[in-house]
Amino acid sequence: MRVLVVMDPIERINIKKDSTLAMLWAAKRRGHTLGYALQGGLFIQNGHAFGTIQPLEVFEKTSDFYRLGAAVVESLADYDVILMRKDPPFDLRFIYTTYILEQAEREGAWIINKPQSLRDCNEKLFATQFSELMVPTLVSSQETLLRAFIAEHGDVIVKPLDGMGGAGIFRLQTGSPNIGATLELLTGLGQWPIMAQRYIPDIVQGDKRILMINGEPIPYCLARIPPQGETRGNLAAGGRGEARSLTDHDWHIAAKVGPILRKKGLIFVGLDVIGEYVTEINVTSPTCIREIDAQFGTSIADTLFDVLEQGRT
Repeated sequence: MRVLVVMDPIERINIKKDSTLAMLWAAKRRGHTLGYALQGGLFIQNGHAFGTIQPLEVFEKTSDFYRLGAAVVESLADYDVILMRKDPPFDLRFIYTTYILEQAEREGAWIINKPQSLRDCNEKLFATQFSELMVPTLVSSQETLLRAFIAEHGDVIVKPLDGMGGAGIFRLQTGSPNIGATLELLTGLGQWPIMAQRYIPDIVQGDKRILMINGEPIPYCLARIPPQGETRGNLAAGGRGEARSLTDHDWHIAAKVGPILRKKGLIFVGLDVIGEYVTEINVTSPTCIREIDAQFGTSIADTLFDVLEQGRT
């Protein structure tokens, strides 16, 4: 296949942890041809989707891990699969990129993940479609509602709807002197809705990332364990990753969510689970492939390409 990756600048990635790189290595091992583009290189001209694309070679077990060729303008539809792996922020530029990719989809390219679903499935709000799998949760910009929620549950996590890597996450408890200031900051004085969730004590055992491929879970997850004195397990916030087998309840969660992911064309997804509860569903650029592979000897990217190759035959 011809595989195009849309990602952040490849020279800036962490070669030891990057999940996109694992996908590119798997593609090369399987004989696929790679192209590389940045968001700014994609465009629509006369109703057709194009990209300023560089041929890409990748290499394993070396610090000199990539080589780019001369840029050329190509139709995005000339690629069998396009991996949309641009990290958040999910901003207007990201949204405009999905419109360009949607045009490529109409012309025959297969976008992973489906552009419409990238727009529709906010990583916090999407989880609320599975409220039976969540702790009590409120999404609101109203300080009175948020204060009442904190008073009711006593110990609450609040976070912005567009954050990543643990940024902007606060733990508020009844009687905290900073409730007002925190809510004003996160909501922009009542302009922006935020998410409040009852605190889950099981966070000390880790915030589990369960990777889903075409609606089916990888049988191992990565528990991201917060450092001492921290409530966030995100690796970007200093959490420690520990790979584990899925529990029976993890499989139950995956069975509930998986069919909806398939229906929405969300091929590669990360479920965030604390204890027995879903907290977020990550669809933009899920990570943790490398950590699970290293600890369990899996090759998750090859599992992904099994699906992509079958879908294109």
